[in-house]
Amino acid sequence: MKLSAKPDPRATALGKRSAGWKRQIIRLVPGLGLAALMAAVAIVMGRVMGLETLNPLLIAVVLGIGWRQWGPIPVACRPGIKFSMKRVLRLAVILLGLRLSLAEVMAVGPWGLGMVTIGTISTFYLTCWLGRWLGINPHLVRLIAAGTSICGASAVVATNPVIEGSEEDMTYAIATITGFGTLAMLTYPLVGTLLQLSPQAFGIWCGASVHEVAQVIATAFQRGSVSGELAVITKLSRVLLLVPIIISLGWQTRRSRGPGSVAQPLPLPWFVLFFCLLVIANSLGLVAAPIKTVILSSNEVLLCMSLVAMGLEANISNLTKLGLKPIYLAGLSWLFLAVISLFMIHYAPL
Repeated sequence: MKLSAKPDPRATALGKRSAGWKRQIIRLVPGLGLAALMAAVAIVMGRVMGLETLNPLLIAVVLGIGWRQWGPIPVACRPGIKFSMKRVLRLAVILLGLRLSLAEVMAVGPWGLGMVTIGTISTFYLTCWLGRWLGINPHLVRLIAAGTSICGASAVVATNPVIEGSEEDMTYAIATITGFGTLAMLTYPLVGTLLQLSPQAFGIWCGASVHEVAQVIATAFQRGSVSGELAVITKLSRVLLLVPIIISLGWQTRRSRGPGSVAQPLPLPWFVLFFCLLVIANSLGLVAAPIKTVILSSNEVLLCMSLVAMGLEANISNLTKLGLKPIYLAGLSWLFLAVISLFMIHYAPL
């Protein structure tokens, strides 16, 4: 009589885990597919449908909100949408590191770096103070502060998980900040002409105070290639300040949970660590230019996917409850950054 072989417990456990992963992936496919499709629509609308002045990230949010108000979200799509809001979002923030290199940042020079640092930090903390004075939700205030002072919607996206903000806070912050960034694209060239700013001064002003990288490019290149190139370099040096500000916000969030958490180590979100590693890799030339181009193009889709998901989860009735105060805050914050940057440029040896 043959004895049947006993099943290997390790093989059985491995098989169960593999089956579990497959089920998880299958559950994510509908929501990821919906987010990817809507992200592609947002990008196409921003490029070929006469909406070039609008950031695809803003269009993605609006599309998501529109769907949410138009009809219910299929139950099968919810796991993938939540995955886009969290995991895809963090991956997109990490890949933003390929936009930066330390050599480009240093090319701004000590005066430029000093102006960017002073303008960014002063705007961030002034916005937080004004937000408290206006009685606005602290999470929304910090998102507006980060988006205005650093890099628009990308900074909001990176900051929200750290401060544990809501989808409504993020959506509102992106909408207000993108709106004022678009206004900057229209007004900066006029102001630069009226004040007779040199191409160098105008480029640094754009990079130091306009919100989004795309908005900086669209604004500064209106005054020529010298302005455009200086603006991009200045803007990228400003983006680098995202790291210390996120660490500071993470520490404040941990501290606000209670006295017992104060003694814990200073939090460094894992996606910020990988962001820094990609900046270093890009600075050392470890990523080939064609590969970097493909990754950054794909990252636009990932960012739009995550923001579509945010819009799909946002409740517009909650947004209307926030009122007009956050818009006033974003406007005052933008004006302060524009004026203080222009003031420092006036006295800089450019």
